[in-house]
Amino acid sequence: MSEHPGIAWATLRAAAAVAAGRAYAPYSHFPVGSAGLVDNGRSVTGCNVENGSYGLTLCAECGMVGDLHRSGGGRLVAAVATDPAGTPLAPCGRCRQLLLEAGGKGLVVDGPGGPKPILDLLADPFTVADLEAGGDDAS
Repeated sequence: MSEHPGIAWATLRAAAAVAAGRAYAPYSHFPVGSAGLVDNGRSVTGCNVENGSYGLTLCAECGMVGDLHRSGGGRLVAAVATDPAGTPLAPCGRCRQLLLEAGGKGLVVDGPGGPKPILDLLADPFTVADLEAGGDDAS
C-alpha cells in the first residue's frame, strides 16, 4: 500500500470506524463511517444515514462533507470510508464526485487497493470549470 507523507491513514481509518459505529443502517445493515483530513489539519467525520425510501439515504461521505462545511470549511486533503472494523471501502460514484468538489484534484482517497488520487477513481470528472464554461463548446 502506498503511503502519502503527512497523512496518518491508521488514525483516519480508526476515526471512520468509530463513525461507522454511529451509522443508521436499519435496512441494509451495512454501517459505514468516513473520516477526512482538512487542509488546516483538523479532521471531519460522517456516517451513513438510511431512509425507508432508499433514494434519500445519505452516504457516510455526504455526512463528512457536511461536517467539513459545518466546522469551518476548507479543502479535504485525504479521505477514507470504512466498515465498523476499519476496513477501507470504495466510495460510490456519487461520493467520488462529492469528494472531488470537497477536496479538489489533489485529494487522496483510501480504499481497498490503498490510497489513490481522486482522479484515479473518477476519470474525466465534471467540475466547476465545466459549469463556468457555460456550454460554450457544446455542439
